[in-house]
Amino acid sequence: MQVNLSYDSLGSFGTSSAFLDRLRQNGIAVMQYRPVNPFAARLPWTLGHRDHRKMLVVDGRVAFTGGINVSEVYASGLGGSGSKAPSTYWRDTDIEVQGPAVAEFQKLFIQQWNYQKGPLLQVRNYYPELGRQGNQIVQVIGSVPERFSVIYVTVISAIVNAETNIYITDAYFAPDHQMLHALEHAARRGVDVRLLLPRQTDEPMIVSAARSHYKDLLKAGVKVYEWQGEMLHAKTATVDGVWSTVGTSNLDWWSIARDNELNAIMISHSFANDMNQMFFNDLNNSRQIMLEDWKHRGVAERLRETGAGIIEPLL
Repeated sequence: MQVNLSYDSLGSFGTSSAFLDRLRQNGIAVMQYRPVNPFAARLPWTLGHRDHRKMLVVDGRVAFTGGINVSEVYASGLGGSGSKAPSTYWRDTDIEVQGPAVAEFQKLFIQQWNYQKGPLLQVRNYYPELGRQGNQIVQVIGSVPERFSVIYVTVISAIVNAETNIYITDAYFAPDHQMLHALEHAARRGVDVRLLLPRQTDEPMIVSAARSHYKDLLKAGVKVYEWQGEMLHAKTATVDGVWSTVGTSNLDWWSIARDNELNAIMISHSFANDMNQMFFNDLNNSRQIMLEDWKHRGVAERLRETGAGIIEPLL
């Protein structure tokens, strides 16, 4: 069995070189994406273009994607940690995909591997014949900073054309004006628009940046909820009970313009129903933000929001 591992140099900056060396010694092909060390990187060197994708492909037949990283914070379901309450673990979402769409995951992985000049792969071994699995329509979209984000265009198109409901869970909500306008306009025309966002994150300024938009969103009729647990890291959306997406892309500038991202789009009533059930279950551990209450928040919070709003394109 051949195991190939691609990791982002900046995102895995705290991973010890001894650990990675041990992987190599055990026959795993390891490729560092855009090394932080400029002497080890390809030109042009930059810290800004990162690989934010999370993808696992097994035997070319099964693929996983979503927000989950390979990290200790996701170990709550293992061993004695499985009894943790929702308030003490990271809330995230991944999906498993089988069928012809897996070939697209495989292609994206190999393209990135070759771009970074990883160890040579025998490509013919990575594309088995794939038969139909289930009845869902699945589209796999990868985006890179060199081209305008197809993920962004796809999501905003779904929002603009929504007729009944839009349910979005997002970990790092720092949208541009076009996305905000689309959400507000949808709510004003009677679409049930709900956003589930974090109360706290590992990037505190993102919370203040998101909150800087609450007043306008609430006035337009968008319902806003804040997850009360330790960390909300999921990136999902459903529209009209038939269109759904799960992936790595957030509604922020890094995902739109600076990172490699990966989303799966599903056209399926049954899948959307499952996603909607999960969304409403999450609302049970969330607090709805009400416009009248929001108007009375403290001066310090308002100042943080203003500052975060100014630097939002950098977040």
